[in-house]
Amino acid sequence: MIYPEPDVREIAESSIVVAASDQISSDLGGEAVILNMKTGVYHGLNEVGARVWDLIEKPKAVKDIKQVLLEEYEVETDICTDDLFSLLNSLKTAGLIKVTNETGA
Repeated sequence: MIYPEPDVREIAESSIVVAASDQISSDLGGEAVILNMKTGVYHGLNEVGARVWDLIEKPKAVKDIKQVLLEEYEVETDICTDDLFSLLNSLKTAGLIKVTNETGA
């Protein structure tokens, strides 16, 4: 059987992301720990990851998250974009976020 390659473009800058409802999280001195209640697995986030997590407690466009990070941290746009998409894809794979893709942006 041939399996299709994963769609790395599944999350776009126009996508809306929000924390999944079946998790609980806690701030640990600027970092965050998240428990996926379906799997019982804990996930840790560093300071920047915890900031992203705070931003997606309510639905937010990826491009808006990126803009906040660029304003709050000294980081090049390309690095910010790559790191943000990497984090969001990891959170999605772990079942910690819901993603809605918008057709227009």
